[in-house]
Amino acid sequence: MTKPALAVPAPSLFSDSGTLAQNLVEAYLAVRGETERRAAPLSPEDQLIQSMPDASPTKWHRAHTTWFFEQFLLGEHCEGYQPFHPDYAFLFNSYYVSAGPRHARHQRGHLTRPSADEVTAYRRHVDAAVVKFFQTAGEERLTKLIPLVEVGLNHEQQHQELMLTDILHAFAQNPIPPAFDPEWRLPASHRSVDEWTTLNEGIHTVGHADDSFHFDNEKPAHRALVGPVRLARNLVTNAEWLAFMQDGGYGTATLWLMDGFATATNEGWQAPGHWRQVDGEWRIMTLGGLQPIDPAAPVCHVSYYEADAFARWAGRHLPTEMEWEVAARAGQLNDAFGIVWQWTRSSYSPYPGYRAIEGALGEYNGKFMVNQLVLRGSSLATPAGHSRITYRNFFYPHHRWQFTGLRLADYA
Repeated sequence: MTKPALAVPAPSLFSDSGTLAQNLVEAYLAVRGETERRAAPLSPEDQLIQSMPDASPTKWHRAHTTWFFEQFLLGEHCEGYQPFHPDYAFLFNSYYVSAGPRHARHQRGHLTRPSADEVTAYRRHVDAAVVKFFQTAGEERLTKLIPLVEVGLNHEQQHQELMLTDILHAFAQNPIPPAFDPEWRLPASHRSVDEWTTLNEGIHTVGHADDSFHFDNEKPAHRALVGPVRLARNLVTNAEWLAFMQDGGYGTATLWLMDGFATATNEGWQAPGHWRQVDGEWRIMTLGGLQPIDPAAPVCHVSYYEADAFARWAGRHLPTEMEWEVAARAGQLNDAFGIVWQWTRSSYSPYPGYRAIEGALGEYNGKFMVNQLVLRGSSLATPAGHSRITYRNFFYPHHRWQFTGLRLADYA
């Protein structure tokens, strides 16, 4: 059997190789540097574009993650700090109502000013202030601020992934398809001849159970009845999806949820997102530009509606997030991490006993717990060290610009 591809969960972004201040500075600059590395191939024009309301410009992502540290770390804990610009809190707040008014999300692409260079200056200013704060605040004070800093760094890592998904969506609208990175290649996938793993009926603990970093929506850990069910070890491939398409899957209403079929019809879906036909052959827009469809590669850029329809066509189901977690914890899922997020049929709702944290950061997850579906795992765009077995990603069922795929479940 092929060895499953498993994440190596990082209990913390911080090392313990130096003083607390040194470790904070090192982790902070590493994450902030990764954001700039991902933005480096983009021109100022690339950084401005907002190709749809659900996406944001690269320039905005860079500024928003900077505002986060300025607002919640420097503004609330660094005496005497003055904001870099009086208008930036309005321009770069996202959805934190408690933090004040904000610019409309769908109009972020209208912000020709500040320029990309001015955003760079903003990032450098805040970075210098944060580093100085870490170096002078004292260990007792810094110890109390570790949870806030860790949330900020993980928040920025989330935006690093969004930077790639959002610019790929923008490039996919271009009739002359550009490449974010001409050398980019899809990570290798792993497949087992033994296609299914069986979960016998049992009660399992799911959710984050220790004090290592996690988002509040991953807790509290609780007991759940799982099984009996078989989960596919392998992700659904492009070849399997092409068979679904050739069998009329997109046009067969009986395979679809009502809202899903209406969406597919209204949007004219005939294939996954970022697929286009060139001289009668399907190709896919990737970070490396427009490339031929690899039949063996996991299918990507499919919505929950499409994933659910495919599962029904295949005579199977999508797994619940609890089933996924139990199987992943046992090391039974190939490519659980690092290629595509995997849709589950679990609604994004609070775990039993969940309470959002107090203050503005309590708006981070809790208020979104309705009308969305959970995805598990991680994708090729997820930064190193940001994956966890208990991580709960979530999107609306029509969304497909993310690196999203699926694996199947069988209850027969």
